[in-house]
Amino acid sequence: MSALSTYTILLGLAQDGGHPQAGCERECCAAAWADPSKGHRVAALGIADGAKRWLVDATPDFAAQLHTLLHEGTKGELAGILLTHAHIGHYTGLVDLGREVMGAHEVPVYAMPRMRSFLAANGPWEMLEKLHNIAVRPLEDGVAVRLSDAVTVTPFAVPHRDEYSETVGFVVAGPKSKVLYLPDIDKWERWSTRIEDRIAQVDAAYVDGTFFSATEIPGRSMAEVPHPFVEESLARFAALPAGERSKIHFVHLNHTNPALDPSSDAFRRVREAGMNVGVEGEKVGL
Repeated sequence: MSALSTYTILLGLAQDGGHPQAGCERECCAAAWADPSKGHRVAALGIADGAKRWLVDATPDFAAQLHTLLHEGTKGELAGILLTHAHIGHYTGLVDLGREVMGAHEVPVYAMPRMRSFLAANGPWEMLEKLHNIAVRPLEDGVAVRLSDAVTVTPFAVPHRDEYSETVGFVVAGPKSKVLYLPDIDKWERWSTRIEDRIAQVDAAYVDGTFFSATEIPGRSMAEVPHPFVEESLARFAALPAGERSKIHFVHLNHTNPALDPSSDAFRRVREAGMNVGVEGEKVGL
């Protein structure tokens, strides 16, 4: 049995397409194709309070992540799913709740207003509501939701490519600790809130590390997919006290991001800067 009963667990590290990514035969994915143990699941966070378990985002790796979450320590039950936004790595796993797979009954799915409208107006997601596989529940920017006696989650809106929905991160709060989960944002400076202030308010911060640098995808305009480059974040956070820097864990890494490889120079630079690359399976007690 796990020594922790109330905690978060990182269930994935990769960007929406996972690692290795479909169609990629380059060096960044070759080792993971040859040895699946070197691959990474799509970024997601699990929350546990005793047997009650929640997922932050329903990814393409939903089946494996749900199994991990429910069989971590004491066997658990899925008490709900919280969605950050409507990009494919963050909600498409909901299909597994439908009648073709689990045939789930009214699993609570927490979503912001535009995200709720998107699910209700588009197939196959609207069938999940019609067949009562899910019960969509509202989220509001900055308004805490109590998941259990011990755990609350508070969504906060951030700028991102909001074609179909808003984008939010979450602060997960327990009796003793708080965890920030922010896998997607355009750029730190486009946000009206200072990320440093958010980090100061929590005990661990999982933040957007999609791309390591601007030269990572030759021939493609990075303006199409804006994210804070890890290099930018390392420079921005360099002046923080060591204790603040140690809270930072980069997640949502693209398959091209060299920091996925613990033997890489990129990974070493993150660690020498006093920060971290997320590790799948790592827990933070709440």
